[in-house]
Amino acid sequence: MTAPVLSVVVLSWNTKELTLACLGALRADPTRQLREIIVIDNASHDGSADAIAEAYPEVVLVRNEENRGYSGGNNQGVRIAEGKFVCLLNSDTEVRPGALDQLVEFLEQHPGYGAVGPRLVSPDGSIQTACMRFPGLLTAIVFDTIWGKFPPGKWIQDRYFMRGFDHRSSRDVDQPPGACLVMHRAEYEQVGGLDEELWLFFNDVDLCRRLWRSGRRIRYFAEAEVMHHEGASTKSFAAFVTMWHRNRMAYYRKHYGDWVLPLLRLVVRWRAFEEKLAIKRRTKTDPGRRSAELGHLREVIGQIMEPLG
Repeated sequence: MTAPVLSVVVLSWNTKELTLACLGALRADPTRQLREIIVIDNASHDGSADAIAEAYPEVVLVRNEENRGYSGGNNQGVRIAEGKFVCLLNSDTEVRPGALDQLVEFLEQHPGYGAVGPRLVSPDGSIQTACMRFPGLLTAIVFDTIWGKFPPGKWIQDRYFMRGFDHRSSRDVDQPPGACLVMHRAEYEQVGGLDEELWLFFNDVDLCRRLWRSGRRIRYFAEAEVMHHEGASTKSFAAFVTMWHRNRMAYYRKHYGDWVLPLLRLVVRWRAFEEKLAIKRRTKTDPGRRSAELGHLREVIGQIMEPLG
């Protein structure tokens, strides 16, 4: 049996309708290449797995008994993949016809590149400006704090978010949008795949950083287009605030060393101070709500500050 050229790994976690739409777009795509679709269902409790099995019997469906996270689930999918190339595709995306073929063909024609990502558009057709540079220490200090609202912190954030780039043209980037990333499967395995300590956040940033350090370039390919329901696959984002900060700490520790952790914890405490002031301003006429929100803030900060594994 001929091996597929591309293995598409879709991670599913309680996004049934989005995942079905994602798979529908893949089925409708008139691909020029032999392709396999692998769906890793991370113990969804909304009936996703049964719905996928019924509507798309052609996909390889893996039903996890527990949520293995973004990194663990995608690594699991790549391990059973047979394609020369692998695409990590978010469940809240819908590929435009020919987009994945274009991304694979780019890698085939440009051997110096290790990964390529498409242009993302919202359902209304607007371009999502999702490419970023790698975060540095100054980024960590100014991100989402008052220091990032004024120069020079604002300049640091503008550079990090590549706010001068309109995303209408192709170029090399540190990290393209993580919602759709195509790589050589062998290179994904050689660099170790996604770091499973980074359970949900910063794993794609870390992967791209390791690719660049291995001498491979990464391309944002604007000619290929994928529709993205931005943030829909993590729509309960508030529940992941703790994980985001802890994954960020783990990322910085990995690339800068343990010495950076006290600095990051200081930044978290400063951000908590800002939030505390904001809570007091917006709840000054509601003491009960103020007490509840401050209590929740203390709980979240306590969880963030727990030692990393």
